[in-house]
Amino acid sequence: MYVVVNGGGKVASYLARTLLEGGHAVALIEKREDVVHKLSSELPGSPLIIQGDGCDAAYQEDAGVSRADVFVAATGDDDDNLVSCQLAKVAFGVPRTVSRVNNPKNERIFNALGIEAISSTTIISRMIEEEATIGDIRTLTSLRRGNMAIVEIELPTDRCVVCGKKVAALNLPVDCILVALIRNDEVITVHGDTELDAGDVVIAFTKTEHEAKLKRALTGV
Repeated sequence: MYVVVNGGGKVASYLARTLLEGGHAVALIEKREDVVHKLSSELPGSPLIIQGDGCDAAYQEDAGVSRADVFVAATGDDDDNLVSCQLAKVAFGVPRTVSRVNNPKNERIFNALGIEAISSTTIISRMIEEEATIGDIRTLTSLRRGNMAIVEIELPTDRCVVCGKKVAALNLPVDCILVALIRNDEVITVHGDTELDAGDVVIAFTKTEHEAKLKRALTGV
């Protein structure tokens, strides 16, 4: 699978790393020169990194968006994410566009335009409103095509098989990405060096067919 990511911040870089480690081809478009250098030195597999504006057709063309299976907009600006996704869909015919949405009020606009919108705020609020069973797995939302889901898994408080381990060292199923942790009412963004603790609530992005494998990888059952 070939994925083009617009953005080079923490969310985008973690997504790119996870996809690369899963054997996928990835290109990134990032405006900031210093971030481009950082990505070049830190990401595995020498992915294509374009310095430029992901809302500009010329830079999307340089990144090979016309042959991408998925275009992901992961910047911190909803307007940029919307424009870049629309450009990828309309100008380059990308079959699937996925966007980070920072303001939940914008989700409706993205969805109306056929863009799969992911808002961490909405995910977390839904999770807080519902009760979870320790070690269980719950689907918070299924994405438009029906084969991807955002799920919640609570780590057991005893015999935790992943506690004390860094996320980068976990043997997760292919196409499973840990997005955030809820720990003592605090929301923690997940990075490769984030360590898991007993009782953490893990928010993950995964293929629906891998949900059971993800649960086993995190809870041992």
